[in-house]
Amino acid sequence: MSAFQFRTVPHLIVEPGAAAQLGAHIAHHFPSVRRALLVTDAGFLRTGLADAPLHSLQTAGIEVHVFADVQADPPEAIVLAGVAQAQMFHVELIIGLGGGSSLDVAKLIAVLAPGHQELAQLYGIGNVHGQRLPLVQLPTTAGTGSEVTHIAIVTTGATSKLGVVAPQLYADLAILDASLTLGLPPAVTAATGIDAMVHAIEAYTSRLLKNPLSDMLATQALSLLSSNLLTACRDGGNLPARQAMLLGAMLAGQAFANAPVAAVHALAYPIGGLFHVPHGLSNALVLPHVLRFNLSHAAPLYAQLAAVLQPGIVGSEEARAVALIDAMQALARATGIARTLREVGIAASDLDRLADDAMLQTRLLGNNPRVVTREDARAIYAAAL
Repeated sequence: MSAFQFRTVPHLIVEPGAAAQLGAHIAHHFPSVRRALLVTDAGFLRTGLADAPLHSLQTAGIEVHVFADVQADPPEAIVLAGVAQAQMFHVELIIGLGGGSSLDVAKLIAVLAPGHQELAQLYGIGNVHGQRLPLVQLPTTAGTGSEVTHIAIVTTGATSKLGVVAPQLYADLAILDASLTLGLPPAVTAATGIDAMVHAIEAYTSRLLKNPLSDMLATQALSLLSSNLLTACRDGGNLPARQAMLLGAMLAGQAFANAPVAAVHALAYPIGGLFHVPHGLSNALVLPHVLRFNLSHAAPLYAQLAAVLQPGIVGSEEARAVALIDAMQALARATGIARTLREVGIAASDLDRLADDAMLQTRLLGNNPRVVTREDARAIYAAAL
């Protein structure tokens, strides 16, 4: 066995209804905190699902300020506005409540609010220094796993994105309460759920840092997600299915935080950046085509994952590996989400630009089981068209 390291969030609460006890949980873990900033987006705030957590904070004697300006693929200006609000109110703790974008922004506010560094200094791997504010994360989608990862993605230009990767971005406490996900529409449930499945698949096949713990988490995540995705899409009020999806997404997040994702994400980022396609859907659009490209180098691992989706599957190693790809395509088809690039407004004339942008994602491409050239990337996009 190769040597490896594994890190994750030190405290997790997995319980429907736990968000309504947020104030009590924070008072228990951070007894001296009196002022907090809650980071979310305006759309989630309008659902009313934040009311109970906010009330519980007030009941616990915690003065809470709400920063609800987060948007999908958050630009630097949004992060800096949140930092300014945290500093203006002298908050002592940051709470992320929302999808991956809100959780990512919360991480960066917690790091930047003490004033030790500028945002531009954080980009890359291991560039965060000094202490951050205490951080609590509550996901409202079963997708990114951001509540248990040490990664935050920021839109840095019109279409470009950069990542901050550092252990300081791991939260102190993550609360998984599926009642916060009950309002998700089927299309969002599907795209975010497939995103989480991509995290599990890519962690299991990550070239450099794959390890026994990440493997165990990835397979359990894939099992939970694959067996509950269609139920959650078709019956959005099914709390057990929603809680299973949330747990699966979190386990996949723990897996890929330690065995990083690869070419699916590398090719998905330009789709989101250039065409404003949601991240989960971007992943779903290129997933089967990247898996087919990787078959020559990852068939044994794909065959093992096929048995998670279809227990008792038989046949040759290659046949079982192909069965994984077919199963993922069947799941996407059953959910009704878009399955081709054309469906989201991408034309053949866009493929060169997408391929050029994908090759900039060196942090991700280096984890792929098979080397991806610029010509390979363009061919994968063409297959997805």
